[in-house]
Amino acid sequence: MPLHLIKLAVGVRDLDHLAELQDRRAVAAGGETRIPVYTRRLPKRGDELLAGGSIYWVIKGSVLVRQPILAIDTGTDAEGESFCTLQIAADRVQTVPTPHRPFQGWRYLSAEAAPQDLSAAGGVGEEMPAHLAAELRALGLL
Repeated sequence: MPLHLIKLAVGVRDLDHLAELQDRRAVAAGGETRIPVYTRRLPKRGDELLAGGSIYWVIKGSVLVRQPILAIDTGTDAEGESFCTLQIAADRVQTVPTPHRPFQGWRYLSAEAAPQDLSAAGGVGEEMPAHLAAELRALGLL
């Protein structure tokens, strides 16, 4: 069973804004588009992440989307500090909006605790605004 990461999308207003920001940093590599995500800490469980894991994005207090993790690279900056680059797929898979409290950095997320993909949950019809879906879910109405 794959292991995932969860990370706050700080300063991101909504899914369209996330796409806009990521598309500016997109890199074509080997026939696929990748988005680099920089972090100081190298995930110790990298092999589990690369076995089908995704990064789940928390936007405005709710997990709304995930992107598959394709590669994990390491490097050293000009000051000699090590860093890690997560190469994620440009494909954004919407999830069932799930409330999540703020935290710093990233955290591991087990497959059992990961929000379900919206398409797998029967998501059809017009898209509900994420903040409204999160509020209805918090009230137990979704």
